[in-house]
Amino acid sequence: MTRPVSTIRIFAGALIVTAIAWLAFTLPDHPDAIGVQAFARLPLEWPLVMLLLLLVPRTWRRPTALLCGILLLLILFLKLADIGTQAAFQRPFNPYLDVKMLADGWNLMSGTLGTLAAFAGVAAALLGLVLLLVLFLVAARWLADIPRPGRSWLILGLGAVLVLGGAATLLGMPRVEARMPSYLTNRLALVVRSVQDMHVFEAALSKGEGPSRGEGLFEGLANKDFILIFVESYGRSAVEDPRYADIMRPRLEQVDAEIRAAGLASASAWVTSPTVGGLSWLAHGTLLSGLWVDSQARYDRLMISRQPSLNQLFGQAGWKPVAAMPAITMDWPEAGYYGYRQVLAAADLDYRGKPFNWVTMPDQYTLSAFERLGRAPARAAGEKVMAEIALISSHAPWTPVPRLIDWETVGDGSVFNAQAESGDPPSVVWADPERVRRQYIQTIDYSLETLGSYMARFGKDAVFVILGDHQPAAIITGPNASRAVPIHVVSADRELIARFESEGFHPGMLPAAQTREWPMNAMRQVLIDLFSAR
Repeated sequence: MTRPVSTIRIFAGALIVTAIAWLAFTLPDHPDAIGVQAFARLPLEWPLVMLLLLLVPRTWRRPTALLCGILLLLILFLKLADIGTQAAFQRPFNPYLDVKMLADGWNLMSGTLGTLAAFAGVAAALLGLVLLLVLFLVAARWLADIPRPGRSWLILGLGAVLVLGGAATLLGMPRVEARMPSYLTNRLALVVRSVQDMHVFEAALSKGEGPSRGEGLFEGLANKDFILIFVESYGRSAVEDPRYADIMRPRLEQVDAEIRAAGLASASAWVTSPTVGGLSWLAHGTLLSGLWVDSQARYDRLMISRQPSLNQLFGQAGWKPVAAMPAITMDWPEAGYYGYRQVLAAADLDYRGKPFNWVTMPDQYTLSAFERLGRAPARAAGEKVMAEIALISSHAPWTPVPRLIDWETVGDGSVFNAQAESGDPPSVVWADPERVRRQYIQTIDYSLETLGSYMARFGKDAVFVILGDHQPAAIITGPNASRAVPIHVVSADRELIARFESEGFHPGMLPAAQTREWPMNAMRQVLIDLFSAR
């Protein structure tokens, strides 16, 4: 009775090792490539792993199996991370840069799904990896127990597969390949390039970009407040993609008509964001520093540099730098770099309503609170304000969708409770990609409607620059979408707007399709030059 059990174990061991190795070596590293065809090929690394487990001396079997198991788990982890970063940010996973974002990923996941569900998901993933390693080690031990002559025949068979597969690869035959050497080599090269890139960024920081002091700047703004507004996930696709244009173009035209009726003029263009799908702070850092900040490593280095932010330059020129950041719910040491004199984080905005899932408060409340807590006290003290505001109602998961109400009824925000409790939860919305896209554009529409109403009501003595921070994830835009975002300049000073038009901005709130597209870091100097001319 012992022999059949041993045979079953040997067969099971070979099957399990093959399945795990096959999965690791054939799993695509991009979500669009996942499908049956991706796994229907012969990875030549598989017979190599099997031969290694069969040929090593008995004393080396356990450490060899452990090393192979860890390598397979590392490959699986890298590919799963690639799938995640490609889906979210449209780029491969970078171990050097992205490990630092684990905490941010946890914050987003727990905010969207809830702490308990997020913890359960992370725990299940970690447990799954551990169990997979244990299963591989047990299966490798069973495989190594195969006696002669079966062992010899298996080694010969695997050797033949390896030789014939190698020949097929040299002849260019499809479905037979060895991708792992180049995959791991490219990943190592990516890390090396990232380290080199940091040296390049250090050099850029050492020489600085743009003016180092703010005295004498921004005279073209006279005594007006300057309000810089980032709209979450407001990208070029929202304006030009046929799925969204029928909603967004009429909205931009309506906003243009509303602000013109209030005596304001506007001009619009495109800028290229350094990020896509998330990491909004990279866009903020890029625009405000004048340096291209496209990674967390660059951002972290910028935060401890002496490169003056646009906020600091305004502060030195006589404005009071203020931040209204409804997404900031924890300590924010980076605020020190920007040089704000007043920070209105989520708790400081005094919102007493219920959150809209991850979104702490609707955009209308953020703007209303900024007027009450930021501009009004400054105006009473005879100060001009330079404000940076992040509007987050259009942040995923895009449910529930807020609605604009009478500004006089905003109050402490509790009036929004019914809206915050309306609609389906993210788990329901995200089960249908079409509905995700529909609710995305509804939140963008809400944000722009709110901004139009806000500027018409409060904007006569202010100059606004409104832009998207980045394009949303590929589920919204589709693959290979542009990284451009709209930028709008709004002011009652028509001469100031004319300066932007002479630089290539298109009159009105709708950017022209062929208008020049600026890198976001270059826009800082454009603003300095045009705001400083009288």
